[in-house]
Amino acid sequence: MRTIKLLVFALFFISSFSITAQDNPFKVEVIGKGEPILLFPGFACTGDVWEATVAELSKDYECHVFTFAGFGDVPAIEKPWLPKIKDELVKYISSNKLDNAVLLGHSLGGALALWMATENSAFKELIIIDALPSTGALMMPNFKSEYMVYDSPYNKKVLGMNDKDFESMVSQMASGMALDASNQEIIKDWMIKADRETYVYGYTDLLKLDLRNVLSKIDIPVTILAATEPYGIEMAKTTYNSQYKTLKEYNLEFAMGSSHFIMFDQPDWFIENVLKALED
Repeated sequence: MRTIKLLVFALFFISSFSITAQDNPFKVEVIGKGEPILLFPGFACTGDVWEATVAELSKDYECHVFTFAGFGDVPAIEKPWLPKIKDELVKYISSNKLDNAVLLGHSLGGALALWMATENSAFKELIIIDALPSTGALMMPNFKSEYMVYDSPYNKKVLGMNDKDFESMVSQMASGMALDASNQEIIKDWMIKADRETYVYGYTDLLKLDLRNVLSKIDIPVTILAATEPYGIEMAKTTYNSQYKTLKEYNLEFAMGSSHFIMFDQPDWFIENVLKALED
C-alpha cells in the first residue's frame, strides 16, 4: 500500500511517500528534487540516521531514504531477509526509472549497495560508509560463507534472551559505535526496537554475504569513507585494502578518530566528503 503526503522541510516543500505493505521489505521517503540518491541505513537503523545528511543533500538532489523491514516501524518479513530486500530494491529502481542513481550506504547498507552494483552496472556511483564486502571475514578467522546458518547456538541464545539481557548486550555494542553518549543511546534504541528474528536472522544474512571475489564486476566510481576506530589507522588501512583488493578502482578516505557512525562522530568531515564524491 502506498501513501503520499506533503511535508515541509527547512524552507521549501518536499515530497514523501511510504511503502508499508506487509510483504514489502522497506519503507522509503523521497525528499528533495534533482538527481536521485538512494540512502541505505546500517543494520537495525532507521532512515533517521540520514537526517543531517538529507538536510544537506536534498537542496540539490532527490533523496530516497530507506528503512528496511523489521526495523523502526516497518513490519518484519519472512527470511531470507537480505536477498528479498535486494530484489525489491531492484524492482523499485526499475519501476521508478532510477537506473542512473547514486547509491549511498552505511555498514549493511554499504554492503547492499556493493552487492547491487556487482549485478547491475546502470548506477552512476557508489558512496560506501564504513562497510566491507565481507563482514563475516572481518569477524571470524577461517571464514566461509557456508558456515553462516540460521540454526546456530548463538542465534538460539539471542532469540531466547529476555529484554533486560538483550538491552545489556546491545548497550555494550552501541558504546563502541559512536563517541557521544547521546548517539550511543539512539543506536541502542534502534536495536531494541528491531524485530528480534530480523535482528538475528538478518545479521546472519549479512555475515553470509561475501562479495570479495566479485568486486571486479563493478565499473562505476566508488568512494569509501572509513572509520579508524577502534583499531587505529594502520589496521583500518590493512583491512580495507585487503577486502577491496579485487575492486578495479576506488577512492578511500579515513575519518580520523571516528567510530562506526561517521555521520555522528565527524558530521562536518562526513558531509564535506560526500559532497566531494558527488562533485567529482
